[in-house]
Amino acid sequence: MIRRTGDFSGGRVSLIILRLGMPMMLAELVHVLYNIVDRMYIGHMAEGGTLALTGLGICFPLITLIGAFANMFSTGGTTLATIARGEKNDGKAAVIMETTFFMLLLCGGALTVLLELTAPVTLRWLGGTDETLAPALAYFRIYVLGSVPMLISLGMNSFINAQGFPKTGMGTVMLGAAMNIVLDPLLIFTFGMGIRGAALATVLSQIASALWVLRFLCGKRAVLRLRRVHLDPKVLGPIVRLGITGFTFRVTNSVTQAIVNVMLRAWSGPLSTLYIGAMSLINSLREIMSLPNNGIVSGGQSVMSFNYGAKLYSRVSESIRFTFLSGLLINLMMWALVMLVPEPLARIFTADEQLIATTARCARIFFGAFPFMALQQAGQATFVALNYPKYALLFSLLRKIVLVAPLTLLLPGLGLGVDGVFWAEMISQVTGATACFLTMVHVIWRPLSKGATGGKH
Repeated sequence: MIRRTGDFSGGRVSLIILRLGMPMMLAELVHVLYNIVDRMYIGHMAEGGTLALTGLGICFPLITLIGAFANMFSTGGTTLATIARGEKNDGKAAVIMETTFFMLLLCGGALTVLLELTAPVTLRWLGGTDETLAPALAYFRIYVLGSVPMLISLGMNSFINAQGFPKTGMGTVMLGAAMNIVLDPLLIFTFGMGIRGAALATVLSQIASALWVLRFLCGKRAVLRLRRVHLDPKVLGPIVRLGITGFTFRVTNSVTQAIVNVMLRAWSGPLSTLYIGAMSLINSLREIMSLPNNGIVSGGQSVMSFNYGAKLYSRVSESIRFTFLSGLLINLMMWALVMLVPEPLARIFTADEQLIATTARCARIFFGAFPFMALQQAGQATFVALNYPKYALLFSLLRKIVLVAPLTLLLPGLGLGVDGVFWAEMISQVTGATACFLTMVHVIWRPLSKGATGGKH
């Protein structure tokens, strides 16, 4: 029934979340492969692999920024459309989806032009040196050409999942990742394109994923069909107000990545290439470690939104509980893995023994409090799913801007040296995540358990 109609108001909540979440989890895994496969091949290039990997790390803040726009409109649009469907107002849900699509096209085009023009200056400001700027520019100037298809595939795929078609949504990223895995070695090594080949493989893969998404959403199987490119100002405001949370999370992550690169360069001296490369690998590990819980959270969020629109508050409460507990278990397992065997994980991406040793040591600090992120994810997902944009925005800003950024700037000078950059993340995971979860419990979960709606948004 879920697959056919996307109606989440009946059946066991845990099973529905798993049926939605497992394909989403696999889709997250495959999506991560877009960047992971690039880094694996780049890191193992015969000449200049470590230098190219560092150049790629410098691009991360801008890559994250592009994804932020997809996240803004997909988060706000998908959540509000799912609530509308729970209210049995499919017409309103369709208008929300059409407006989301329009904005993704507009932002994708604008980002392509803007980032192409400013890339040399921006990448140098983000930590590029005379040595690392060349590979960073070589990768990014091709990568940014795929901004429009990337925003379509990332931003609109969530509408497929939220309608109860998670396997089709998984197909979106599986298609792109399969192409990426095949094209990477061909373009990087066989055709001798090096880091440019990795970027081109990603762009071609994103185009294929975008076409897959549009084919489904415009077809007869979709519950909500994309019939036109249309902007409705009445729904744009609510989409942005709620979606700004996801956007802020991505942008603040981009800002902190930029600060981290600058501080690593400042405090590691002649070893800056090594430490920025290590942070690049740690970011890769973070993507891998976060993806299992991301799938569960995405499934739980859709179930929460639908039942909230249908005023089935006990099912919303049950969704919160399952999302949190399963996420905590998953994060504990991921934490144990990186604490026990960081070296083999780093070796996936590089054969440079010095880089592997540095990554392993720093990763144990960076991920020291990773289980706490289950609290952050559950709290943020609930605020977004139930349309509490103010709280969602607050805690997006709290962890990255109020905690991580200042700590990254302060801790190295307080006796921790370059390690302070990595300690900043661990401290913020404990404090920010705990504050987010406890606030969600007080504002939403306890009132819902008593049959109330949770108060004012």
